Amino acid sequence: MKVGVVGSGFVGATAAYALVMRGVGREIVLVDRNEQRAIAEADDIFHAVPFANPLDIYAGGYADLAGCRVVIMAAGVNQKPGETRLQLLDRNAAVFREVIPQIIAHAPDTVIIVATNPVDIMTHLTAQIAVAHGWDRRRVLGSGTTLDTARFRALLGRRLGVDSQHIHAYVVGEHGDSEVLTWSLVSVGGIPLERFIRAHHVSLDADARAEIDAGVRRAAYRIIEGKGATYYGIGSALARIADVILHDQNAILTVCAPSDEICGVKDVTAAMPHIVSGEGVVEQLPLPINDEEAAALCHSATVIRTAIEGLGL
Repeated sequence: MKVGVVGSGFVGATAAYALVMRGVGREIVLVDRNEQRAIAEADDIFHAVPFANPLDIYAGGYADLAGCRVVIMAAGVNQKPGETRLQLLDRNAAVFREVIPQIIAHAPDTVIIVATNPVDIMTHLTAQIAVAHGWDRRRVLGSGTTLDTARFRALLGRRLGVDSQHIHAYVVGEHGDSEVLTWSLVSVGGIPLERFIRAHHVSLDADARAEIDAGVRRAAYRIIEGKGATYYGIGSALARIADVILHDQNAILTVCAPSDEICGVKDVTAAMPHIVSGEGVVEQLPLPINDEEAAALCHSATVIRTAIEGLGL
């Protein structure tokens, strides 16, 4: 099972490292305009193989993507301190119009996972390019709010004193400022959140929820301010998505994918819970959220749609 990673900067290289640590696939190829950087990252990660899992990892060109079942698209310019994801739009669109046709030409049977920000819009653009080349758009998806959902679960788990893997909670909409934390759907070990906190005498008042909301919504800004980029969390998220596709798991992930309509907003790409399989996106699941969350999701979808229109799509 072969995985391609296009873009060997912080996110792409960390995704490749996470693939090795998780033992996802058998072969990884790094492709980057900066060939020397790709070679260096591939060599460095390869030296970790004896301590992890038996994968082969090397640098190559677009032609070396042949045979990849998954290609992680992590190429693009970095987010600057204080810059929103949406401000990255024009700078990264030009990169995608050059790179995506190369992936399609050399790996026609792959599933593309978009990681580049603003990920919702870049996924929408990727899908349009792919469809123009005769692809089924279901074979294009973005990391969406997979990381935001993990942040939400991690912070809730810390607050509740419960392993975050036993918390079900989703973040949907834009991977960015307008994202929506679906508090009304949170459950802990299958127990609705409100019932759990009453039974365990845990305080989760409005201030505590606002703190968690800020911890999720502002995480990237805080990390970028402190060290210049985020990569461990998203690298791990990308490895998880790739694992789901390679093993045809039919897992439910909050990836972003093109949708005919979300909350009345037509032709938009936003993160929702999707069933993901070896062929990409199988189905978008409906969310029984409350009216306040539904209104927030409508706003988030509108923000994305407005940015998409600004790109002329």
